[in-house]
Amino acid sequence: QVQLVESGGGLVQAGGSLRLSCAASGRTFSSYVMGWFRQAPGKEREFVAAISGSGDWINYTDSVKGRFTISRDNAKNTEYLQMNSLKPEDTAVYYCAARAGYAGSLWNSWGRGTQVTVSS
Repeated sequence: QVQLVESGGGLVQAGGSLRLSCAASGRTFSSYVMGWFRQAPGKEREFVAAISGSGDWINYTDSVKGRFTISRDNAKNTEYLQMNSLKPEDTAVYYCAARAGYAGSLWNSWGRGTQVTVSS
């Protein structure tokens, strides 16, 4: 497992932008698939985006396509989520997660989360 710490959350008006960061410990960061999840009040945690270890594939949930961009810097052991055109429905606690790079691996490393609040 890897230790993960998110930062960059906050309060923003609708239409604004935020950039989340996730700092990871360890020397094998590039071997992990990294992802972002979010949980709104009263709702289940949901997948937002994921990126492979080398960055050669990326997935997004439909509701954020064209607005959010996931990226990573393996030299800095850091993952990012650039969020543009934010909507009130994007309000949630955002969690960074990691899983091993083979198919079927589980998301077994999680950060504590960072709050994102979008006001209308």
